[in-house]
Amino acid sequence: MPLKIDFHVHTYYSYDSTITPSELVAYAKKRGLNGVAITDHDQIHGALKIAKEYSTKSGLIIIPGIEVTSQNGHILAFNVQEPVPAGLSVEETLEIIHRQGGIAVAAHPNALYHGQLEKRMLPRFDAIEVINASTFPFRFTVCTNHKIASRFRLAELAGTDAHYAPEIGYAYTILNAESSLDEIIEAIRKRETRVYGKPIPIRIRIEKEIVNLKVKINRL
Repeated sequence: MPLKIDFHVHTYYSYDSTITPSELVAYAKKRGLNGVAITDHDQIHGALKIAKEYSTKSGLIIIPGIEVTSQNGHILAFNVQEPVPAGLSVEETLEIIHRQGGIAVAAHPNALYHGQLEKRMLPRFDAIEVINASTFPFRFTVCTNHKIASRFRLAELAGTDAHYAPEIGYAYTILNAESSLDEIIEAIRKRETRVYGKPIPIRIRIEKEIVNLKVKINRL
């Protein structure tokens, strides 16, 4: 059965996201997704908590993950149960992810303002985020990432990098797998994925900035 999954979503456990668990579920269903991967910055306890509480009752596949801040760029980690420390080299970060039996994904590797992953390390990744709906310039990064995936024989993934609930689902991955984490991870390992997506609309980006401004004002 084909599954439609957004592999890059932040919740309010990330310092820069406002997405609550109920919003996560509501917008994922609104976009016709079968699942989402929660990838909060440098910690996993929130993702594990939400997955445990909402997976069964929501009918969604909620994949716990982390967006790890390495010295040279961001790395998505799936199928891990323990935190992966921030600030390590790419090589050290990959070793820790793989030691846990996890999947390491090069996140928005060519996006402006996100650092540049060490090119020599790319063959050691399991997948690359080919489509990230938040990146700019969008078409250039997608084209470049397709080429990288082909060159290094990496699985292709897509996600929105959502930090505001209406952003969820503008990029997604289709994979043939049963509705279990093990099956999804195996499909990625076998490179049985297809990616789709478009940039997050300007209107929604503006809405997000207004919401973030209101949050900051309320905290003063």
